[in-house]
Amino acid sequence: MVELANILGVRIDNLTKKEILQKVNEFILQDKFHQIATINPEFVLEAQKNPEFKKILNSCDLNVADGFGIKYAFWRYGKNLKCRMAGTDLMLEILEMTNRNGLKIFLAAKKEGLSSWQETRDSILRLHPNLNISGDNIDTKNPNYKLPVTNYDAVFCNFGAPAQELFINSVKNDNIRLAMGVGGSFDFLTGKVKRAPLFFRRGGLEWLWRLGQPQPWKFKKERLKRIFRAVIIFPVKIIFSK
Repeated sequence: MVELANILGVRIDNLTKKEILQKVNEFILQDKFHQIATINPEFVLEAQKNPEFKKILNSCDLNVADGFGIKYAFWRYGKNLKCRMAGTDLMLEILEMTNRNGLKIFLAAKKEGLSSWQETRDSILRLHPNLNISGDNIDTKNPNYKLPVTNYDAVFCNFGAPAQELFINSVKNDNIRLAMGVGGSFDFLTGKVKRAPLFFRRGGLEWLWRLGQPQPWKFKKERLKRIFRAVIIFPVKIIFSK
């Protein structure tokens, strides 16, 4: 039985890593659509002012806790988070499963992002040479975009929240078995952004590592805003919430 938690009105499924992977494996074997979200503090904050985003999150088939702030929120409410799983780690696990099952993947890449879908595909193929991977570099300002075809088994989207969750919800159909927003995971896979060492990730200091990484100013500026929301705004809201 899934243990549920509610963090400022956003549902989080409190599962062990084994239970998370079991559910994902069930999803990719079923001929129906499943949406997965990896919930971090920014998701929760965005949901407070974006009713559509909040509704989509609470209707997802699986909401996995991502980000040290979520673990802190569980402590604040007297609960214990069984597993904190980053979106990149979950994506890698899903790629392994899709490879074993011979499934087809679509990469929806933000056109103005660091990593194109082709670069991401090439990085994935170095891990799984036999995977069938398609994709597109998508102008996120185009509200009328549709997937070229819909016979993909798994879709990964890197637009960042809330755009990626809204996009996935707009293209859902039963030909897609699993879809997930993966934020910066494409950039980690291509090596354009270095992922924090395990010590930083386990200690909740990944934000500090990312802040020190060289990147174009427009991306660093956005990173600073995100860090402030996750490290300052979110804990304050949790402390003073009922």
